[in-house]
Amino acid sequence: MLARAGVASRRKAETLITAGRVTVNGRVAQLGQSIDPTRDELRVDGTLVRPPTEHIWIALHKPAGVMTTRADPRGRKTVFDLVEDVPGLTYVGRLDFMTEGLLLLTNDGAAAHALMHPSGEIQRTYVAIVTGDALAAVTRAKRGVELDDGPVRPRNVAARAVGDARYEFEVTITEGRKREVRRLAKALDLRLERLIRIRYGPIELGDLRAGESRALSEGEVRAIEAMIAR
Repeated sequence: MLARAGVASRRKAETLITAGRVTVNGRVAQLGQSIDPTRDELRVDGTLVRPPTEHIWIALHKPAGVMTTRADPRGRKTVFDLVEDVPGLTYVGRLDFMTEGLLLLTNDGAAAHALMHPSGEIQRTYVAIVTGDALAAVTRAKRGVELDDGPVRPRNVAARAVGDARYEFEVTITEGRKREVRRLAKALDLRLERLIRIRYGPIELGDLRAGESRALSEGEVRAIEAMIAR
């Protein structure tokens, strides 16, 4: 509830709780404690915390050169500079600085956590513009590739020639390890020029242009809810 209300991230909310700064109905809260937002009174440093009145879902086409973070100490533009300021808004699945494409944002912290948790095996699809022997790389990727933090076994992988000795290397994974697709391409001896995420779970990037965002449709939200309810 603290995360959804925009008070702090889930991790920082735990710090507030362990520091004794959070109370529920006048008593110091404990880690792991459940509350009913409709009945319980939650306060941080004595200030009443109210949950957001509705869940917001946004699809953003993150451009290259934008940080996926709430604030950057070096003053670089962040994804939150590109969307309306909504209390409790968080991103679903970080994209690194130079990776482009679909980024979901929501104030539903529980749903965001479920979509990112490895146990959910939510599919993410990326298209990389590469040079090198992409056709051989497809064969190798289908067998699985060992990285320094464990194996990668893509759900789907394909390559299409796009001219000038370049290929579109499309890969679908179910994990969100740091720079996973970039490290996979390097392990496959591919030189990566551009990386775009085109799908996350049931949501597709479509024709959304870089820097643009849109609200998810009711049907898309229902598809997400059905997926995390499995």
